[in-house]
Amino acid sequence: MRRGSVLQLVGIAVIAAAIAGLSATFIGWLPNPASEEAKRIQFVYWFTTVICIGVFSAVAAVMAYSIVKFRAAPGDDSDGPPIHGHTKLEIIWTAIPAVLVTAISIVSAIVLAQNSKAGSDPLVVKVTAVQFAWKFTYPNGKSFGSLTLPKGRHVKLDITANDVIHSFWSPELSQKQDAVPGQHNFIIVTPTRTGTFPVICTELCGLGHALMRSHVTIVQPGAFDAFLKRGGQAAGGPPGLAVFQQNGCGSCHAFKPASATGAIGPSLDNLKAEAARANRGSLAKFTEESIVKPEAYLEPNYQDLMPHTFGTQIPPNQLKQLVQYLTGSAQ
Repeated sequence: MRRGSVLQLVGIAVIAAAIAGLSATFIGWLPNPASEEAKRIQFVYWFTTVICIGVFSAVAAVMAYSIVKFRAAPGDDSDGPPIHGHTKLEIIWTAIPAVLVTAISIVSAIVLAQNSKAGSDPLVVKVTAVQFAWKFTYPNGKSFGSLTLPKGRHVKLDITANDVIHSFWSPELSQKQDAVPGQHNFIIVTPTRTGTFPVICTELCGLGHALMRSHVTIVQPGAFDAFLKRGGQAAGGPPGLAVFQQNGCGSCHAFKPASATGAIGPSLDNLKAEAARANRGSLAKFTEESIVKPEAYLEPNYQDLMPHTFGTQIPPNQLKQLVQYLTGSAQ
């Protein structure tokens, strides 16, 4: 190939690389990482992206050059000259992709191994998924509806589900893991910066799937110790509010005192009127029955979609707190 042709190929490749590189870097494809594991995962992403841009540029240059250089003249319907194999070229275009794929595999394996190391003293948090909420239980037995983690410490998340398959994901932590009933899956996160980030269910789990969201708050170690000491509740917040939040009531029900806007189930702002229509005893009795045996009475125009597991899932003292919170705030 003549020198001028080589320069043309190089020029096209540089233009293709520039376009692809600008598209990759100037668009915010990835969130700002908030954990060591996320940084490693993003390194693999960019390592692979650079390789892909290089391959794309080379292929685009050859294609563009060939289209222009070897295009048929108008009205030329003849067959092209017979072309036989080129052993050296075939070896090159087989060996180079093999080397690149091997490099990606090695880097990925190293990062996967590093991201699986929990250290000698990790904080173990049990993550339980239910339709349609997350429950986070700490070593001291306290459970919350949102996840709070200390900055700079290895955290081992023990993930399971009570009903159907869910999937835990926080984009800023970059780790994603299925929550499967009867099975415990684990991921390791090591927070590197403070802030509040979303927690999302990424496995279709029922009618309220789109609303199955929580958040993870990363705080300084001292603030984390204070969080555990006060039981995870906001200062001055009623105990029933924490129970309401950790069991995902707001995903399906509207309730102004809890700033809940769910629309799948009946509004709890009209609890007294609903209890009167049901005619099943006192407001407290009706409320408790609706939680532990939701099939006993269905509000008109609503289906039996509420999980039937809250009777065993919510401890008696928490159930009492929830009933008191709902009935005390009912209209």
